[in-house]
Amino acid sequence: MTSFTVNGDPVHYKLDPATPLLWALRDASNLTGTKYGCGAGQCGACTVHVDGVARRSCQVPIGSIEGSFVTTIEGLTADRGHPVQQEWVAAQVPQCGYCQSGMIMAAAALLARTPRPSDEQIDEAITNLCRCGTYPRIRAAIRRAGEALAGGDPISAAPPPKIDPADAAAAVPALSPPAPAAPPKR
Repeated sequence: MTSFTVNGDPVHYKLDPATPLLWALRDASNLTGTKYGCGAGQCGACTVHVDGVARRSCQVPIGSIEGSFVTTIEGLTADRGHPVQQEWVAAQVPQCGYCQSGMIMAAAALLARTPRPSDEQIDEAITNLCRCGTYPRIRAAIRRAGEALAGGDPISAAPPPKIDPADAAAAVPALSPPAPAAPPKR
């Protein structure tokens, strides 16, 4: 049995210690925000934090992180209020969105250690692949989120903090269903 902490909760996996963390998270813990991309550690769609460091979970055997603390996109914040998450929405970074959870996790790890990174530091730390090519928006979003983390103006672009994710669509007028039309007059 392998034991570590995921998003603040202790977990005990009765899986082969060679099982990649990606599959333990997705299949055993139902944390599907961590995406399978390439399975070879190249694309970064599966990026999570292990003891605060961005890691490609498809390349991390669970037996190698006994006693560690793992954070997935679901555990970055309970209310999607992390400045990187908020700026991702404000800057309209995603197109298809598939790589975004890994990209956000890589950016959050970078900003935790370097709140105001240079372009070179961003390029060095964010090696995740985005097939849609939103790299200019990604870089701008990382810079702006860094400013907010360093004490700048807060970012409020996604549903307000403390809203239950299941109710998020109801808080965004554009996603709310229109009121039923009145019956035609005869």
